[in-house]
Amino acid sequence: MWCLSFRQPYAGLVLDGVKTLESRWRPLLAPLENQTLAVHIAHRDWEGKEWRTMLSGLLGMNDAQIQALLQSGERFGRGVVAGLVDVGGTRPCPANPDSEELRHLERSAVLVGLQEKHLTHLSNPRWLKEPLCTRGDRDLWTVDIPVELFP
Repeated sequence: MWCLSFRQPYAGLVLDGVKTLESRWRPLLAPLENQTLAVHIAHRDWEGKEWRTMLSGLLGMNDAQIQALLQSGERFGRGVVAGLVDVGGTRPCPANPDSEELRHLERSAVLVGLQEKHLTHLSNPRWLKEPLCTRGDRDLWTVDIPVELFP
């Protein structure tokens, strides 16, 4: 199965269904449309804090809700394949989106600065029954997940 490493808190946000749009500088996930992707949780954190502003601002979460979401995302630790997500279509971010469309895209990606990026829809997130310890890699790689770990 194809696998992609996500930094925290984004790995947990994907698997908890909060982040439904992945953004990349190139159309990395386009060949995986209508396939399932394994989600690996990287050891490193995302370097910015805009996700917190997005959760409290556009998504209207309070501190307790954000903390619960972060704890959920850490349930299996780091350096593991933790779940699966279905990959939808990939398209470039609109060149000049109106403010409402841009807010919707940012809310779905839990990220700002989407212009010039390729956006891929993610759906049907699910956590594995147990984590699969494995080393991450750059870009996409394949991983064998034992059937007994599937939700």
